[in-house]
Amino acid sequence: MQVSEQEAASRSAARQVEAFLERRQEQIAQRWADAALFRTVFTVSRDEAVEAAKAVVDALAVVAASGRLEDIMAPGFGPVREQLARMAASRTRGGTTPAQIADEVADLREPTIGLLRGERANPSDAPSQEGLLALTVLMGTLRLVVMETALSTGEELIERQRQQLLEVATPVINLWDGIVAVPLIGTLDSARSQVVMESLLEAIVSERARYAILDITGVPTVDSVVAQHLMKTVAAARLMGAECIVSGIRPTIAQTIVHLGIDLGTIVTRTSLADALAYALSRQNIDVVPLMPAGMSRR
Repeated sequence: MQVSEQEAASRSAARQVEAFLERRQEQIAQRWADAALFRTVFTVSRDEAVEAAKAVVDALAVVAASGRLEDIMAPGFGPVREQLARMAASRTRGGTTPAQIADEVADLREPTIGLLRGERANPSDAPSQEGLLALTVLMGTLRLVVMETALSTGEELIERQRQQLLEVATPVINLWDGIVAVPLIGTLDSARSQVVMESLLEAIVSERARYAILDITGVPTVDSVVAQHLMKTVAAARLMGAECIVSGIRPTIAQTIVHLGIDLGTIVTRTSLADALAYALSRQNIDVVPLMPAGMSRR
């Protein structure tokens, strides 16, 4: 019987909170619009901040109606997760940490609680206390939702930045009509190898390249994993109709490849990028003639 009474009291408190949020949506939104979380994101128009705050208040009312005050996965949070993600991303880009964002959400609680307390003739009676407790719990859940969203947004931002760095670190250069090259510098891992392959294949298509040069002069070491990545890239380029040339194989790397028993016999290799370019040009019947020193003529 005691459990049943507790459940009934919880449902009653949740309904109180739902009715309060619906009744006081405008006043809550107006107060939230001046809080740091909304004010620092919606800097152009205060009205925009108010509308965003109203959407969050509406979401909380839906959660309260469901009675799932402590559930961060309650369906009511669904409509505002995207908005919260944008807000969290904006604050994160500005250098705000997830913990600081969580504190900004916590700052929304006091003005909201103050409005509910101001409606009560006797804030200390049991129903009022239950309603205040339910609203406090709901605001705590909102804080957790925003923290989760901020952490997820931060991880996505880091991943995008990492991907952008990989793309910057693996540029595709158009050396000549029909000839592209990728000068690789640094460690070549699986993620970067995938970026290299995708960038090279896109360049082969966009430049209509018949020859693609992978220059590994700047790669410090070549192991079996790196060699396999290179061979896969060469194979993919062939499927796209381009012949792939690997250049920049230093003596130490050549010895390592031999010791590993890796067969690169089917791959065209050259000592330097210049040699690889000369090879690709000769395959297109273009002769490379060294410049004569000044004052000398070719006989």
